[in-house]
Amino acid sequence: MPSTTSPTTAPVARPKDDPARAPRRLTALDGMRFLAALSVLFYHYFASNHDAWGQGTVDTFPHLHPLAVFGSFGVQLFFVVSGFVILLSAWGRDVRAFTASRVARLFPAYWVSVALMLVLLLLVAPGEKSVTVGDAAANLTMVQRALGVHDLEAVYWTLWSELRFYVLVGILLAVGLTRERVLAFATIWPVAGAVAVQAKSNLWSTVLIGADAPLFAGGMVLFLLTRRPRSLGLWLALGLNVALAGVISGRTQALRVASSAEITIGPATYWTAIVVCFALVALVTLTPLNRISWGWLTVVGALTYPLYLIHMSWGRWMIAELNPHLPVAGTFAVVTLTMLVAAYLIHRLVERPFGPRLRRALVRDLSPGALVRPRRRPVPQPGPVTGEVPAAKAVSR
Repeated sequence: MPSTTSPTTAPVARPKDDPARAPRRLTALDGMRFLAALSVLFYHYFASNHDAWGQGTVDTFPHLHPLAVFGSFGVQLFFVVSGFVILLSAWGRDVRAFTASRVARLFPAYWVSVALMLVLLLLVAPGEKSVTVGDAAANLTMVQRALGVHDLEAVYWTLWSELRFYVLVGILLAVGLTRERVLAFATIWPVAGAVAVQAKSNLWSTVLIGADAPLFAGGMVLFLLTRRPRSLGLWLALGLNVALAGVISGRTQALRVASSAEITIGPATYWTAIVVCFALVALVTLTPLNRISWGWLTVVGALTYPLYLIHMSWGRWMIAELNPHLPVAGTFAVVTLTMLVAAYLIHRLVERPFGPRLRRALVRDLSPGALVRPRRRPVPQPGPVTGEVPAAKAVSR
């Protein structure tokens, strides 16, 4: 966010409902993101069907399995938080700064996760999944789904949704970011996405992130509500997005769960889960909880993204290796702790040193005129051997 003051002017007073006055960081949201990551980890270890425990999770954990299924909705919680946070980070920036910040935030840890997946699939556990050079190269771009290439890691599908959301926000930034335009966008966009889903238009469903658009849009509305909590229009827009998310996003997630966890989630259940996702974000942004400033929440929030990227396949491999020698609780504790340590190392050794450098380089390279070579000043030619002054200099003298 640019400064509102300059050396030659007095501070500019912003209206109380100006979104640019919103706090730059809500540490309670960091804790919420970490909670979402842990819930997804719990789902992938105990509900999503795999045989790392010796047999399918349905048979291994008949009582825990139905509860662990709800961890899958951590993804929907991520998307609502993302809608809030991305609008917060975009406000007051131009397209160049926004693009640089998003690329620098997403790619360093992601490239490390792709490298770790290649190590797992080619060296540690070869034969688990076929990988070609083309697959690896496409996955490094993060747009492999657009190219018809499978994800090396199943969790990468959410990054494809996030990328498309960033593009839409970038377009909105190019048009001009105002509260009125964001409200219109967060109302029209999810409706158009729902229409595309119902019409079975693959192209427009992809462009508009049809199934998950209401989650992102609802998060954006929650951001606006932090500045105008009594706005009827904003509350109506939030209600619209909750309803659309319950119908479209909840149903889609139920289909994903049925495919990966072999359990059926009814409408009442997935509706409740979607409402809880919105309620949790509203709780930490619209209530006095938004004043929480516990430093440890910022620390665990920083682990969220790398933990999400690396926990699934490497975690299941570790479970298969440790399970014959440790009880279930011990195996889970060791694997989860290892994933947290690995996430911290990625954050500390990759994200912190290289993220800012990448952002600065992109800002520089995307700046106007970055590709235009500066014009060289003409070098004065020496006069004749006799020491004559060139004509131009002679005239000036």
